[in-house]
Amino acid sequence: MTDTFILLLFILLFGFRVACQPTPALQERIYQAIADAANSTNPDYTSFVNVFIGTDNDGDVCPGASIPFGMVKITTDITGYAPAGTSLRILGYITDPTQKVRGMSPLHDSGTGASSGIYGNFEIMPEVCPNGFYTCPTQLLSRERYRKNNTDDGYPGYFTLTLDNDIKMEATATRRAGLERFTFPNDSTPYFVLDLSNDLPDSYAGGNMTIDPELGRIMISGHWGSSWGPSSYNYSAFSCYDLLNQGSQTLDEYGVWTANLYGLDGRSLGGTQLNLTKSLIGDDYEYGALFSYANNPSEIMIRVGVSFKSVDQACANAEDEVGDSSFEEIVAQAQALWNEKLQRVEIDLANTAPNITEMFYSSLYRAFLTPNNATNETQGVFADTTSFYFDSLYCSWDTFRTFYPFMALHSPIDFSQIVDSYIDGWRKNGWMPECRANNLPGWTQGGSSGDVIVSHFALNYHNEAAVLGIDLDELYTALLADGDINPSEWNTEGRQVNVYKEFGYVPAGVLDVSSVGRQTREGSRTLEYAFEDFGIRQVALLLGQSDDEERYANRSYFYRNIWDPTVESDNYTGFPQKRLMNGVFNYTDPRTCSNNDPNPDSICSLQATNTNGFYESSSWEYAWFVPHDMAYLVELMGGNDTFVDRLDHFYEANYYLAGNEPSFQTPIGYHYANHPTKSVDRVREVVFQNFDITPSGLPGNDDQAAMATLLIFHLLGLYPVPATTQLLVVSPFIPKYTIHNSYLGVNTTVTAVNFNATSLQETIPPGTAAYVSNVTVNGVASTRCHFDFYDVFRKGGNVIIELTADKDAVDDCEGSLPESLSTGGFASAR
Repeated sequence: MTDTFILLLFILLFGFRVACQPTPALQERIYQAIADAANSTNPDYTSFVNVFIGTDNDGDVCPGASIPFGMVKITTDITGYAPAGTSLRILGYITDPTQKVRGMSPLHDSGTGASSGIYGNFEIMPEVCPNGFYTCPTQLLSRERYRKNNTDDGYPGYFTLTLDNDIKMEATATRRAGLERFTFPNDSTPYFVLDLSNDLPDSYAGGNMTIDPELGRIMISGHWGSSWGPSSYNYSAFSCYDLLNQGSQTLDEYGVWTANLYGLDGRSLGGTQLNLTKSLIGDDYEYGALFSYANNPSEIMIRVGVSFKSVDQACANAEDEVGDSSFEEIVAQAQALWNEKLQRVEIDLANTAPNITEMFYSSLYRAFLTPNNATNETQGVFADTTSFYFDSLYCSWDTFRTFYPFMALHSPIDFSQIVDSYIDGWRKNGWMPECRANNLPGWTQGGSSGDVIVSHFALNYHNEAAVLGIDLDELYTALLADGDINPSEWNTEGRQVNVYKEFGYVPAGVLDVSSVGRQTREGSRTLEYAFEDFGIRQVALLLGQSDDEERYANRSYFYRNIWDPTVESDNYTGFPQKRLMNGVFNYTDPRTCSNNDPNPDSICSLQATNTNGFYESSSWEYAWFVPHDMAYLVELMGGNDTFVDRLDHFYEANYYLAGNEPSFQTPIGYHYANHPTKSVDRVREVVFQNFDITPSGLPGNDDQAAMATLLIFHLLGLYPVPATTQLLVVSPFIPKYTIHNSYLGVNTTVTAVNFNATSLQETIPPGTAAYVSNVTVNGVASTRCHFDFYDVFRKGGNVIIELTADKDAVDDCEGSLPESLSTGGFASAR
């Protein structure tokens, strides 16, 4: 089929918006690979992955060359405009073909940083300069170039695009290094600009560059500012560029340059040193190297190593991880690492719809893309730590709901290493990290959501914890520090627990004489603190700490203290609200910061002017966030019928925000009111309204694969309750799948009997089997609404989910609703 035909087919069948990037050949290749794999016993799972899903629509996904959890993610940095269209911002990769490439760099994040101005250090830009060294554009605005349309391409471990001057840029990667290959037009002299000072958020705070022409090596060290934390914080980064490709390439001209926006264009042919500090008066200078190659080679290979420790370490990383390996060999190594991860979930390729297969494995790919494994690359208080170290924890508030519960199903080793990194944060700083970016503490959002993450690990893998390197007593001590010790400043670590414990909620307008932090988000912080307390309660229960178990269970009910039963919105009564020190509720319209906000200028995030009491959400949205005690929430809202009617209205009135974490569980909320078939209908609607296989196929930011893993759970027909071992059963989009847990040595196969692909649409047609009638686990009948990790994914074996078209006959949980704490649920740890 031709590329044009493929594009038209997509538009006609799915109504997708098709951008000019990436190449249409990518989609054709993926669908062909899926078709070919139907009869294969050893499929290449990387061939099903579309790395460009989420690179549009503010998904902020990095499509660059990387390995699982790699520090290095090599991609191009591209100009772009802020959503309001009023001010220029510099981005990582985006699909928009009207924007220009400014260089390729090895450091990026994904889901939060790839396209929102994070990292982008050490950009290199290939150029053709017929008139030599002094004519090459060096400064950013002068060197930017458009891409050729339909040339962007990639797959796990590989990325490429072609500039409008026919220079092709390619990249592949190891954990801390990579190869960059550039193909030039015939008979042209390859020039390169290598940037010292520019990163994506324009946060340069000084650095050094050394050119060693005999070694053919450029070494860079520098300091840059935090991307998600105090502007006074700086981190260090180092790189090592090897230019000679094991002696097969010869440098010609080389030197250093400086430039600015006001006409400065200084160059030193033969110069080898730059040693610069930040301009304290506020000048924005640019600095770097410029070099060319002799004999007009058509292909140039450049090896790059990076480090957060030293230049020597960056060079050693390139030598150890790449060495003299060819580009193709590094690509193959990366693909092998990706296949090892992707094959942990094996789906029925022959009978799964191709777009579902593509969405699934593309999401699974992103679920292993971050956080970044920077072990042995530490600095600051973590320098030379003996623990694992993961950076770019964006943010625990985003990832505790689906990212880590999904990891628990198949990857306990990876999970334990990240948990070790969380505990080490407590060892070094006194509290576990909420958000860590650029090796620096980032802003807290909901409190200490890392509590839920490590609690989830403890509940699911306490039997293996010691062998996996986790001391549960130490983990518990770290939890108690988060739960009981108030930091002097809780903007970046810990919680404002002193007033929370005193009042039973986070009061608005409180006089706090012992700590500082932004006095906002009092409603959402109370709700989040309460759930974090539930996580601590779970580990106290596990370890037999009965006094703490009771204390934290009682604190987990503090969410009730901000429920104002008198507030009315859209004819529904009772909403969470801010509350003053004297106990009086401080009214906020529940519609504020929703799609229906009567004030389109409402401030809803971390700003000091956020007076509504909730973080990035409305009271309408946060009202559903009580994952550990939904039975009581049902009663607060007036019982099952009113709860269901109100949840229907939440969707029909457009309060639901698919890309916002507090909404993640709401489609399955019907389970708690004993109407599981309505959850099935709602999940179908959510998936097909918000996800697809185009670059704009995510409903906003991927949030370090929080959205990816939410979609994975929807496609598997499951949803996790964080900090527990319970999974809710919905309805699979895949007729059969197997989750492999090689560490436990078990495989769990889930089969959907009577699966009907016709149900895979926004509205399930009447008479189509899609609703769960029976669930059996290894031949033993289970409730149709939930099962336990220990019975299913720990033991392995076979799960049968029988589907029916008789919706009315199966619209109940057979007398076994999902657990809630206040009704006796979560009474024991497995």
